[in-house]
Amino acid sequence: MELKFRVSTHVSKPVEEVFDAVVDPKKLSGYFTTGGASERIAPGATVTWNFHDFPGACPVRVREVEENRKIVLNWEASENGKDAGYDTTVTMTFSPIDDNARTLVTITEEGWRETAGGLKASYINCAGWEQMLCALRVYIEHGINLRDGMYK
Repeated sequence: MELKFRVSTHVSKPVEEVFDAVVDPKKLSGYFTTGGASERIAPGATVTWNFHDFPGACPVRVREVEENRKIVLNWEASENGKDAGYDTTVTMTFSPIDDNARTLVTITEEGWRETAGGLKASYINCAGWEQMLCALRVYIEHGINLRDGMYK
């Protein structure tokens, strides 16, 4: 069985605003990377994401960026709370809907080993990306940091 998932949400803002809220480190840190993001998501960059709820910096290698359409990232898989020695691939797509009044954001992640640790890690990341989408929506539509104080 291939371990992968897909989560999505609609955000009531134009695709340009939603895309920018993901690639801009200050905005991303306002709702997701609670410990900060080192730089803008750009092709070929390795950005560092920090989270208050996950110890240590997460290097994120940016593989592809199509402005206002798609972001492809690789980062180290974690199994049983430790680096697993291989990467997973995260793909984010941004689709304008309702004459660009709203945006459909979809995130997929794949590439875990087909082990009990890989399965558990995929569930953890699926929950994390779903939470990211909820936090993105609340932040961009209402200016609220949903994760503020959740992990302190």
